[in-house]
Amino acid sequence: MKSHALKTGVVLAAVLVAAASSQAQKPYRRGTTSGNFLEFGYGSAGNAMGDAATGLSDDLSAVYWNPSGLALMRQSGILFMMQPWIAGINSAFAAGGLVVPGLGTFGIGLLQVDYGREPVTTLEMQEGTGENYSAADYCISISYARKLAQWFAFGASAKMVSSRIWHCNATAFAMDLGVRVNTDFFSPTGERGDGLSIGMSISNYGTKMKFDGMDLLQPIDPDPYTSGEYDNVEGQYKTQAWELPLLFRIGMAIHPLVNSFSRLTIAADALHPNNNCESVNVGAQYEFNAHAFGTFYLRGGYKALFMSESYYGPSYGIGFIYRMPRANHMAIQVDYAYRDMDLLGSIHSYTFSFLF
Repeated sequence: MKSHALKTGVVLAAVLVAAASSQAQKPYRRGTTSGNFLEFGYGSAGNAMGDAATGLSDDLSAVYWNPSGLALMRQSGILFMMQPWIAGINSAFAAGGLVVPGLGTFGIGLLQVDYGREPVTTLEMQEGTGENYSAADYCISISYARKLAQWFAFGASAKMVSSRIWHCNATAFAMDLGVRVNTDFFSPTGERGDGLSIGMSISNYGTKMKFDGMDLLQPIDPDPYTSGEYDNVEGQYKTQAWELPLLFRIGMAIHPLVNSFSRLTIAADALHPNNNCESVNVGAQYEFNAHAFGTFYLRGGYKALFMSESYYGPSYGIGFIYRMPRANHMAIQVDYAYRDMDLLGSIHSYTFSFLF
């Protein structure tokens, strides 16, 4: 056991040192991408572990973290997540997956962020025009994953990303790619399922987003110093196209403690985004299997280690899987996560899954 713990510490330290040494890569390009709701993190189990889920997720939340994790699903199912965000913003995530023996796993996902309604004001009517405008973001994805070997899985997602602000909208198309490798390294039992797992994914590789719509139409006077009949010509503001938040993740998970009723998992992810500096997410999960009642989870983690000016703090969570007796392996899973956002407050997320 001591040797496993020592090896675990060495591997984790290597990941952390590699991420810390990357801090010299500047500039960080903050605020240079659109569709940043894609970086929120979706899936309460992963959120509770500090978003360290690239090498660990093997349920429907893998649609977001790493699509190759879908290939490790044992059952088909559906998932719903609610995550009230800061400043009255609400986000939600829904996913469904179908496991087809011999073919792989097919999945579909929907991300939605609602920014609420605000009054419309102008220079002449600064108290409001009586109208309200709204803003929302959406992402629809279709995923496929399959085990190419007992130790290797591959997954991909095709996505349509859409943003809307009142009467203007922008659309982009992107894809996610991911791989998952299970090894018997550091396995307390000698089994691959209990050994070191490594995951890699690239998210949001696609086209740029450019807003267009009737709100960009404005009357202009091409020659304000000359009288004539051209003082109310219809013109349109030209907007710039912006990249999506491209994100490369490499993660690992190890299980230093495994026995018939409990399992301890330690995970770490190193992230390289195109709009910020590199960082590391770390997390841990303790699983207790009460055969008569179900499986319980305790989770904790920390997001964005080594990131300069990060507002993320520690995260915590719990989970429970209840397997229905005499119901053909059907199960209900509930997960909760709490995340500290420093000056921005705290975030709570709730995930409900039905497995069949």
